[in-house]
Amino acid sequence: MARLHVMERSHAQAVMDDLHDALGRRLAARSLAPCPVEFTAALVNLCATQSCGKCTPCRVGLRALSDLLEDVLENRATLETIDLIEKTANTIYLSSDCAIGYEAGSMALMAVRGFRDDFEHHVREHACGFAENERVPCVAGCPANVDIPGYISLVEAGRYTDAVRLIRKDNPLPIVCGRVCEHPCEMHCRRGIVDDPLNILALKRYATDHMEADYRPWIAEKTGRRIAVIGGGPAGISCAYYLAIMGHDVTIFEQRKHLGGMLRYGIPSYRLPREDLDQEIQWILDCGIKVELEHAVDGAELERMRADFDAVYLAIGAHNDKKLGLPGEDAEGVVSAVQMLRAIGDGEMPDFSGERVVVIGGGNVAMDVARSSVRLGAEKVIIAYRRRICDMTAQDAEIAGAEAEGCQIMELNAPVRVETDEAGRVAGVVVQPQIIGAPSRGRPAPRAAAAPEQLIACDRVIVAIGQDIDSAPFEAMGVPCKWGRVVTDSDGAVPGFEGLYSGGDCQTGPATVIRAINAGKVAAANIDRYLGFDHQILLEVELPPVQFKGKRLCGRCELKERDAAERIGDFEMAEIGLTEEEAHQEASRCLRCDHFGFGAFRGGRNFQW
Repeated sequence: MARLHVMERSHAQAVMDDLHDALGRRLAARSLAPCPVEFTAALVNLCATQSCGKCTPCRVGLRALSDLLEDVLENRATLETIDLIEKTANTIYLSSDCAIGYEAGSMALMAVRGFRDDFEHHVREHACGFAENERVPCVAGCPANVDIPGYISLVEAGRYTDAVRLIRKDNPLPIVCGRVCEHPCEMHCRRGIVDDPLNILALKRYATDHMEADYRPWIAEKTGRRIAVIGGGPAGISCAYYLAIMGHDVTIFEQRKHLGGMLRYGIPSYRLPREDLDQEIQWILDCGIKVELEHAVDGAELERMRADFDAVYLAIGAHNDKKLGLPGEDAEGVVSAVQMLRAIGDGEMPDFSGERVVVIGGGNVAMDVARSSVRLGAEKVIIAYRRRICDMTAQDAEIAGAEAEGCQIMELNAPVRVETDEAGRVAGVVVQPQIIGAPSRGRPAPRAAAAPEQLIACDRVIVAIGQDIDSAPFEAMGVPCKWGRVVTDSDGAVPGFEGLYSGGDCQTGPATVIRAINAGKVAAANIDRYLGFDHQILLEVELPPVQFKGKRLCGRCELKERDAAERIGDFEMAEIGLTEEEAHQEASRCLRCDHFGFGAFRGGRNFQW
């Protein structure tokens, strides 16, 4: 008889692996609707099945915890039961031998403390008090609440202009968003439970690439009311668009040479081509919107505008750069990402030929300036980041794109100071190697490692650690601000200033394009109501009938990129859109959650807002 046997993967192991994969996909498709108590109970039960049975806190404690949660769900609990749940979870967390037990206790503890009101509502009312979202998952995950299943069905039917019309009911910038949206909707796509989430971003781009350019939106009769929009970024443009089609007289005041805000001055044209941005903005302006470029507005002029206009929307964005606060930061050759991208946005291309460039930061903007530096002729580009690559806030595709184009990422290296030569020009950046540690604010925090400082020799340093808001002129006149952000009520109105509204990055802090668009949409609706009107933005297209397509598996079609060696030589669009065959196959993968399941209630969509 053999002493040892070669390990082989059994049939049972293969089935269990498949079940684990299926469970992982289900959890990855984040639902916004489950009852927190039911979800916690399901998690505890799942953890209990993993227990080896060795230690009492895990073997007995998780079962006891499961029974207590069942008491809450079956209306047998009192408020004291909730306290007992918290104590039991804490005991399991503190005394279990291994992660199966103590992490289960930690999750249950997080849930009962974070959803205490919902647990108490179950006890008092014998029903869930959680505000379940009645929209389908992808729509609920979209900050602008775009009817995603609707326009995907129109793409599948080959009705691309109608698809764009449907998108613009809630988002007037589909050309932009089809290229640069961070697509949070895809995280919630239920198709991810089956195989992979839909490529919603690519389908939006396909629709805009194939629509008829000459269609115009319905515009209400003129109201005679005048609104000033301060700032021509995505929030200001979106607000102006919806107010214009509601019949109001809108003027945008923009301090720079062009409209677009961070769409133009923060996103390079290889991600968002200028001709596409200009086409979309012009289409919106043709709805009757007036524009005054290179017109900065300070506190005194804001007061005059409040007297001259019926309402004012303040959407100045976040265009000031942030400083590192390091010695040598003021040396010649140190520039901010904001300065660099602003110059490129105005067509002023710097020459980095033969230079060694160090980019400091780990977000999308850091990737943008690094990849732009390559296109501007830099000999070598290094991205210095104090955390790990997996902790970067940049999108995975942006990180991969930067690496493919030759950018080197030095993770776990924190800048200490900028070294200069005799002439006061940048000679290099000194970094301190880091070691990753315990989480802080949701991410593992680094600390200095027991290693010597290193010098990264370079000719230019680009600082890309975020943007600030220039709110001081408005704060001086009494506009309420907190941490530099304009404070508003939930409807966007600035308290104490009649007829003044604010939104976008200057109100939330630097955020995504789609959130800025939603801010403009919300402000437009509430300004319209403030002015005494109730204009409705309606669904103007008829959707194709829903057909059940069966339960066929199918992989996701991904966007391709031009070859790295080719694309680094210009600022042309890097990504290649879907082919017709790919677009129609991808659209056909939609499960139509607006019709099947919970989405069938109330028609699965909002027909107006």
